[in-house]
Amino acid sequence: MKKRILAAFLSVLIIVSLIAVSRKYFRKTQNKTPEKITVLLDWFPNTNHTGLYVAKENKYFSDSGLEVEIIQPSEGENIQVVAAGKAQFAVSSQEAVTMARAEDIPVVSIAAVIQHNTSAFASLKDSNIRTVRDFEGKRYGGWGSPVEEAVLKAVMGEAGADYSKLENVTIGTTDFFTTIGRDSDFQWIFYGWDGIAAQQRGIDMNLIYLKDLSPVLDYYTPVLISSENYIKNKKDLAEKFTRAVARGYQYSIDHPDRAAEILIKNAPELDRDLVNASQEWLSKRYRADTENWGRQDLSVWQRYVDWLFTNKLIKKQIEAGSAFTNELLP
Repeated sequence: MKKRILAAFLSVLIIVSLIAVSRKYFRKTQNKTPEKITVLLDWFPNTNHTGLYVAKENKYFSDSGLEVEIIQPSEGENIQVVAAGKAQFAVSSQEAVTMARAEDIPVVSIAAVIQHNTSAFASLKDSNIRTVRDFEGKRYGGWGSPVEEAVLKAVMGEAGADYSKLENVTIGTTDFFTTIGRDSDFQWIFYGWDGIAAQQRGIDMNLIYLKDLSPVLDYYTPVLISSENYIKNKKDLAEKFTRAVARGYQYSIDHPDRAAEILIKNAPELDRDLVNASQEWLSKRYRADTENWGRQDLSVWQRYVDWLFTNKLIKKQIEAGSAFTNELLP
């Protein structure tokens, strides 16, 4: 009898102790102020960014103790903003990260949003641009980047075409549909947005995907970036953020229709039909042939670093492995 009374007493004591510890932990977590995080987009909100909005809407960020603000870019490059510590994270590209590091700007890619380059040279069907050789005698409408010229020279050279017979016209970031066929004969677009939009508008186009022209052009775009300083000194927060974002993109892969609704809720100015169609298309490409979303491969970075250096687009060779990390991913 005494043993049973003692056992019962000990059980009650353990339960009371657990309740006390739980209440103490609950008060501690409740009183903790969320860490404020700023994420800078690379363009207006679109389906490249859906995972970010899903992570915020589904409280993946707040559950991790983060208060995240997603903002559109203003004046200045988001690379410099992140490097200066004015934003903790941003959406960028492998190209921009590599060129920044060659200028000793310490930014790092922490996740690949899409596994393969979905961009393409796009032209109207009646322009008869079916291969790279057809670029001769045509007008390319671009945003004035040195990389564009290098890519065009490289792919035309490999196809036996003469780059000097191409007219390279800078049209900036103007709308594809108001300039194609008028100010230029072909442009560089991301199929997941403008390509889907053209399809919905019933516009017949010829597409030449960059990843099909050369393995080196199948680089990561877009990517999520942070600064070396933030990853080093706030690694726990960087990890919490990245893992919450990974959950957001996995949700977008599993539930493209619901993810599209979340994006539309946060950016109601977007065309609903375009968002839904784009989200369905991209949901199969965020992760593609990799086991987990966001992972990056050294060979992809090394090929592109070597190509930029060979084409004198970066002044010095950089260590490809230092330009990205998979350590923050789940």
